[in-house]
Amino acid sequence: MRTVADFLDHCVQVSAPLPPLDVSLDGAAGCILAQAVYANADIPARDRADGDGYAVLASDVAQASAENPVSLSVIDALPATAVNAGTLVPGGCVQVASGAPLPAGADTVIPIVFTNRGTAMVQIKRALPAGSYVRHAGEDTREGMEILPAGVRLSARHLALLAAEGRATALVHPAPRVVIMAVGDELQDPGRKPQAGKVFDASSHALASAVREAGGNVFRVGVVSDDKRVLRETLEDQLVRADIIITTGGLSYGGGDTVKEVLASFGSVRFDAVALWPGRQLGIGTINDEAVVFCLPGNPVAALTAFEIFIRPALLHMAGYSHIHRRPISAQMTAAWTGHKELEDYVPVRVVGNPNDGYRATPLIENDSTLISALARANGLAVIAPQTSSVSAGDSVPCIILDS
Repeated sequence: MRTVADFLDHCVQVSAPLPPLDVSLDGAAGCILAQAVYANADIPARDRADGDGYAVLASDVAQASAENPVSLSVIDALPATAVNAGTLVPGGCVQVASGAPLPAGADTVIPIVFTNRGTAMVQIKRALPAGSYVRHAGEDTREGMEILPAGVRLSARHLALLAAEGRATALVHPAPRVVIMAVGDELQDPGRKPQAGKVFDASSHALASAVREAGGNVFRVGVVSDDKRVLRETLEDQLVRADIIITTGGLSYGGGDTVKEVLASFGSVRFDAVALWPGRQLGIGTINDEAVVFCLPGNPVAALTAFEIFIRPALLHMAGYSHIHRRPISAQMTAAWTGHKELEDYVPVRVVGNPNDGYRATPLIENDSTLISALARANGLAVIAPQTSSVSAGDSVPCIILDS
């Protein structure tokens, strides 16, 4: 039986980071930047107005006030699109739109609200220090400087910077494409009238959501028959769009489940008993060296637990993340828990508290129960080590927080 730590290491090793890909800014959000980005030019390229107003020489309006405004001649008006800004002469000013270049000689912009909005002559009603309301050349970025480091997760603010630099694409580790299929003739899709001998497929829907939350691109196939030919054809068809394939179900030791047999014919997938509760039997490997495949139990609680422990870190590693594990917190159990001998228990709990007063974790299930309703109410998983036969109320245990 493999330990949880050993199986997790194997999952991460198999899931190598995807090769960098140059993608459009529209498709780069949420991806990890594959290499540092350096500024192509100064931003702004020249001094510009940081608001609508009048470009002046600060010394010309040093005595201006509401009671004693200073009058200046308006010698020009510049829109934001102006190319030639000209030169400011002493005693004059230039009306400027926000973003307009400043004329040579001007060192300050007086906002329009501090004037009488004149067009030929304007009254300046407030003095401001030199440099006020001016975006100076190179103030934002300087040509050649590093503006984004490799490894940053691109969000709206990062994409704004890249777009301001004139870049239409970014070199990133792309989000993994994840195909999810639930295997079993006993399954049926939700939304239909319940059929005798059938249960609704909860696992593939849950896993699809978990993959999206982790940043993957999801293709949910849905229910796939236990029939060997159908299962093999479905797997082969999905390879064209999959970096990862997740199957759920078809891992029992009894007859009628064909996942192992089908994958053995064209994949290098190893199935192990893992010292994990809930779960136990899991598979990991590759199919034709084209996609990583994870084989999970059909029970939705076990499947989601295995995803959280093994697949989420592997998916993040494939996507280029440097930090792939959630950081656990320590919480006091409010009730006793009897651990499963030689297994690492992941117990759905409700965690409350704060860093100053500490945290408390309440188990939401009893031993050996795997209730979907309990997992739905949980916001964490308490980790009970294999060597711990039981936990008493008040004992501290590590907890993985799920709602983060």
